Amino acid sequence: MDTAIITLDIINEICHPDGKLARFSDRISNKKIIDRINSITDWGRKKDFLIIHVRVGFRPSYADASTRATLFIHAKKNRALAINEWGGQFCETLEVLPDDIQIIKHRVSAFYGTDLDLILRANDIKQLVFTGVSTNNAVELSAREAHDRDYQVTIVEDATECASDEEQAASIKALSRISTWRLTDELIQ
Repeated sequence: MDTAIITLDIINEICHPDGKLARFSDRISNKKIIDRINSITDWGRKKDFLIIHVRVGFRPSYADASTRATLFIHAKKNRALAINEWGGQFCETLEVLPDDIQIIKHRVSAFYGTDLDLILRANDIKQLVFTGVSTNNAVELSAREAHDRDYQVTIVEDATECASDEEQAASIKALSRISTWRLTDELIQ
């Protein structure tokens, strides 16, 4: 198949209530975002789609953490997003199977400084389905970059989330010109 399903930043630090960056973990839980993502990846596996889980994280030394990027400037000081610690790991409720591809990113976009594009092109992928958090950061930047790299972009509205309804609505509106938005049930039928 020519489709990949990409999950973004479903990690403890962001999605678990005990995470250091969990300012909207209640929204993720209440809206069953991870359950929906699992339904989508299960559906994708049955269709032989490529399943890719991307997480933001830094080395224990934080040598790869920016001291200038606003979103990451406090990561080192707060010991957040370390890939070798609980906070930097995928949530236990996210179904990550052995054949799924896992990518660690060090910035907001899933493409920046990673081998994501190489993997997609090596597998003749043309269509990307994005899920994850946060809609107005990782999802939005990754979707924009995917569009600029000539991929067809679908974003699953009820399998993405951010800190407020207003931010979610703004991202949906902003990305509507370059992507198709679907609900989980519409996608997996």
